[in-house]
Amino acid sequence: MLPVSAPASVLHRLRQETQPYHAALEQSAFNRALMAGTITSDVTTHFLSRLYGFLRPYEAALRAHAFPAEWEVAARCRAHLIEQDLAQAAGLPQCPDMPPLRTRAQLLGALYVVEGSTLGGQIITRQLARAGITARTYFTGYAEQTGARWKSFCGLLSAAALHPADQDQVVQSAIVTFQKLHAWIEQP
Repeated sequence: MLPVSAPASVLHRLRQETQPYHAALEQSAFNRALMAGTITSDVTTHFLSRLYGFLRPYEAALRAHAFPAEWEVAARCRAHLIEQDLAQAAGLPQCPDMPPLRTRAQLLGALYVVEGSTLGGQIITRQLARAGITARTYFTGYAEQTGARWKSFCGLLSAAALHPADQDQVVQSAIVTFQKLHAWIEQP
């Protein structure tokens, strides 16, 4: 008899199953300009404006859900950092086509996408500084705490999504979040 293998962890599934959607999002005009060394203040402002319009409704949904204190939801809400770089942020349009964010599993999938984005923030901050672009507060994010906060998040996520049905919902939500965020950011 063949041994029964353990089901894949939610983190493994998220990395594997969202990879094509993550890669597509990384091909945004902002990321292409960063990689090419042609980033400008205008491209950065456009990206931050679109990101802000996505984060505001996402964070409202996140705050409306009753997460235990160890999730540190208030600290994970970072749209206000964009307000420090964009004076007109409060008047920016919000994304009208958000992923579903009604259940805990849906929010966990979206959290995976948004929290994961903090990992590249340190690199982006350095690239923007080299280009003389000062609008980089959001990308600095957790600064030296980024790695520790990601590790903490991964532990919480792994513990919260143990059941295969929960994992399916978390993974599907992350996929949809990547897709909706990409579509919103790419709009002119």
